[in-house]
Amino acid sequence: MTKIGEKRIHPVRGRGGNLKFRALRLESGNFSWGTEVCTRKVRVLDVVYNASNNELVRTKTLVKGAVVIIDAHPFKSWYEGHYGMKIGIKKSGGVTTQESIDLSAASPKVASKLKKRQSGRTLEPVLDHQFSSGRIFAKISSRPGQSGRCDGYILEGPELAFYQKQMHKK
Repeated sequence: MTKIGEKRIHPVRGRGGNLKFRALRLESGNFSWGTEVCTRKVRVLDVVYNASNNELVRTKTLVKGAVVIIDAHPFKSWYEGHYGMKIGIKKSGGVTTQESIDLSAASPKVASKLKKRQSGRTLEPVLDHQFSSGRIFAKISSRPGQSGRCDGYILEGPELAFYQKQMHKK
């Protein structure tokens, strides 16, 4: 059973002399942002939902299919560099906005590239709200107890709405 904490992985001999890597504790993993095609190594902060058992949420156990909260900073800084837009900025009244970065210091070629990227970009309001809090919901897609890694993807769209509804019930 993999918990959140300082990295501790044991090799386990399997059939045929092959090795499995049993993660006893993990603190980070590779998470992918599907719509933006961006993957970053981020810290896993907390387990918030598990469809199979609430006990796994209470004990903060990392298993495949668990919904976790991850740190938003690496994805936020990538987004700002790629699009030239600051995201997750809170204004008075609890409304989040997006502001453009000053492009006067950038070369004309870079400025035109960023303007072109800004024209076709969209960011879901729910994700923008999560970026303002600094935490994003993600789902683990690897098996930490078998592979010794905690990899997954950021929840967005209908899947995010489904899991938010499930978490609200409990």
